[in-house]
Amino acid sequence: MLGSGVPGGLPHGADEDTPVFVISVAAQLSGLHAQTLRSYDRLGLVSPGRTPGGGRRYSVRDIALLKEVQRLSQEEGVNLAGIKRIIELENQVEALQNRVAELTEELASAYAAAEQAAAAVHASYRKELVPVRRRNALVVWRPRRPS
Repeated sequence: MLGSGVPGGLPHGADEDTPVFVISVAAQLSGLHAQTLRSYDRLGLVSPGRTPGGGRRYSVRDIALLKEVQRLSQEEGVNLAGIKRIIELENQVEALQNRVAELTEELASAYAAAEQAAAAVHASYRKELVPVRRRNALVVWRPRRPS
């Protein structure tokens, strides 16, 4: 992801959610001090991945989020509690949008299945009914009674 603002891109096979950057690199990329990153982690604003030894590893998405936290704080004057709530709500909106997309696909599949079932029922009709070409005619059919 060279366009992500990460010099040299990402390691092969990594994406924007892959935790690859140590805290010093993440601090440099985000323009924040490493101690600020630790504070944001403690407050739950940005939760980086962890190594088996407990070291923080930041993803490209984490770095973008760090920049957004800084922007909201510096430019918009939002306090950290407000920023945390904004992040939570944005995550909730994203999850709901994903769920709506899933349900839309399920609904489309259900409609397609219903149309196929209706077509199968119509195809199974016996062809015993025939149109009568008389105007204003009423035809009554009475089955023969068994003798």
